[in-house]
Amino acid sequence: MKLSTLTTLFAASLLLLSGCAEVTPTPQEKVKVDKTLPVITLTKNGIITDMKTVAFEWKSITDPRVEGIYVYKKSPQGKEKGLEYYTTIDTRYSTHFVDRTVDPDTKYSYAFRVFTEDAQGVNSKVFVVNTLPVLQSVSWIHSINGLPRLAKIIWRPHLSERVDSYIIERKTFEEKEWHQIDELFGRLNAEYIDSGLDDNRVYLYRIRVKTYDGIVSTPSQVVKAITKPLPKSITSITVSKDLPKKIEIQWSASKQKDFKQYYLYRSDNVDGEYELIAKLYNNHFTDKIDEDGKAYFYRVAVVDKDGLESEHDKNTVMGMTLAKPNPPEIVEARLIGKKIELKWDKSDPRTTAYKVVKKYKKGWFEEVSKEFKGIKKNYFIDTNIEPDTLYSYRVYSIDSNAIESKPSIEVHIKTPESKEFIAAPKVKSTQETVVTPVTKKSETVISPDAELDLNGL
Repeated sequence: MKLSTLTTLFAASLLLLSGCAEVTPTPQEKVKVDKTLPVITLTKNGIITDMKTVAFEWKSITDPRVEGIYVYKKSPQGKEKGLEYYTTIDTRYSTHFVDRTVDPDTKYSYAFRVFTEDAQGVNSKVFVVNTLPVLQSVSWIHSINGLPRLAKIIWRPHLSERVDSYIIERKTFEEKEWHQIDELFGRLNAEYIDSGLDDNRVYLYRIRVKTYDGIVSTPSQVVKAITKPLPKSITSITVSKDLPKKIEIQWSASKQKDFKQYYLYRSDNVDGEYELIAKLYNNHFTDKIDEDGKAYFYRVAVVDKDGLESEHDKNTVMGMTLAKPNPPEIVEARLIGKKIELKWDKSDPRTTAYKVVKKYKKGWFEEVSKEFKGIKKNYFIDTNIEPDTLYSYRVYSIDSNAIESKPSIEVHIKTPESKEFIAAPKVKSTQETVVTPVTKKSETVISPDAELDLNGL
């Protein structure tokens, strides 16, 4: 709307003054122009522009008829409309006006006219102003590469004392948009450390400065930071499977320049949970295990001086302690007069000795167990027997490492009730099943061989 035909575009503001409601004056459609009224005249330095502020200063109005001043404004969005009523200054004593609803680096036009109770003065000169462009960001920025899961950004502090903070923005090559990750307050700050990053990853950074009145600058130059890669993994691991009570693990030495140590992990299952069992500086380890034939799965990781740990789940090996020897196979168990003889076959070439375990019941409840160790031959003769007694025997193989096999099958021999043992006739041993009153279980009893030649015993 032209100045000569201004209309009211804003609703009147309600002001509570001294308990009474007053309406802020606005221009009327039919305007009575009084050329005797003063015209707004700016002082020598009457216009001051900033990025988001325009300020005007004019000479004092002394005419007592003047009640206030109308302000007109034209923004870039109103090119075809021209100047429009913007606001009212409802006192003639004011000599300043500040407009804070402007954008940086934008052209605006302003005009002023005084008003009385029933008239308006002549339009002032149209003042064309251009707001200042936004601040440039920091003039120098640099990134530090090769940090463990970190990126460090340094810059030269901004020269403008209006700067209140630095806005840190980050993105990756895969991301399309920049993201604000932090705001660092204080103009003299000159570095930022970004933590919790991925290993061997490229990150892009830029900085904007922010003034005390909330104005954000253009972005700075973009810098690139690459995090430190993980140490190289171990490629070769060997483990033992035939050592008694232990597993030896060896692996290829790391060539990592900032190598610190190795982490050795162990698990019962190949896909199970791995436990850290040793931190080592040498590339070998002996895992002592008090169990025969025990298998474990192992992984080795390289750790550098920054605490970064190499991948280790792609190279898993299985080690095992020396298994127990096979138990002997009992081929004969018989009663010969007042003796019981056991014979067995050697079933494992590792066997160097045997152990026999004898059990019987003394009375109704007491069970007696005796061991006979260091037997070198493949037979055993027991002369310490009683009549009417059920004896059971088991035989164990022992190797050179003193590893004991699982027991052989258990054999049972029942002695006769008579106190005088009668030599049995020489016949092949036979087996029959009897039930005893002690155990009330089915047991195998081997009868004496009557044709046994005892001269060589």
